[in-house]
Amino acid sequence: MVGSLRDLLPIVLVILFFQFFVLQQPLPNVAQLLTGVLFVVLGLTFFIHGLEQGLFPIGETMAHAFARKGSVIWLLIFAFSLGFGTTVAEPALIAVAAEAANVAANGNMIEATEAAKSSYANGLRFTVALSVGLAIVIGVIRIIKGWPIQWIIIGGYVLVVIMTMFAPKEIIGIAYDSGGVTTSTITVPLVTALGVGLASSIKGRNPMVDGFGLIAFASLTPMIFVMAYGMLM
Repeated sequence: MVGSLRDLLPIVLVILFFQFFVLQQPLPNVAQLLTGVLFVVLGLTFFIHGLEQGLFPIGETMAHAFARKGSVIWLLIFAFSLGFGTTVAEPALIAVAAEAANVAANGNMIEATEAAKSSYANGLRFTVALSVGLAIVIGVIRIIKGWPIQWIIIGGYVLVVIMTMFAPKEIIGIAYDSGGVTTSTITVPLVTALGVGLASSIKGRNPMVDGFGLIAFASLTPMIFVMAYGMLM
């Protein structure tokens, strides 16, 4: 909890500075704000504790187990399922997809019915989830083969730039934001633990060099897939 308070202190100081010295206004609803800050501190504390006790260990343990089993096919199936499943459940992606559906309906891009908006939002969610699943598979293959990460990333962003010139302008911002919302509270811990655990289990791989980078792929591929989704839709 002390660590959580220390992490939140800069945010609190920034808010207090602008509230008192720039806006020169008292804090509204002080009791409500203090209660909210307390909940944030408790939530952050339990979240970090849960990562350390549960998500990180299970990700590393399963990576070690698949490496010992020696079945690349099952490892890749697990990597895809992990990327797909965690992304579909990502709260930030659900929120962005719902907002994108509302904006698309208001802009007459789709019908302004609940069924049409739900279909659009779900299509966007599953497109992003599919892209993240594929991204984790590419990242796992990179760890196994020892490929340098920079060339894959450079090639991916070159493709993003090219697609940006041809994709509908209404989907470009959503595509770029999709790359950010996929790397949030659920996806990052499990995927990072998978990469580090796998790199630690394979002879000749350095966890610091080869274990990280899966999140970069998970941020890159949604931009490509969502722009393709927009072009097809």
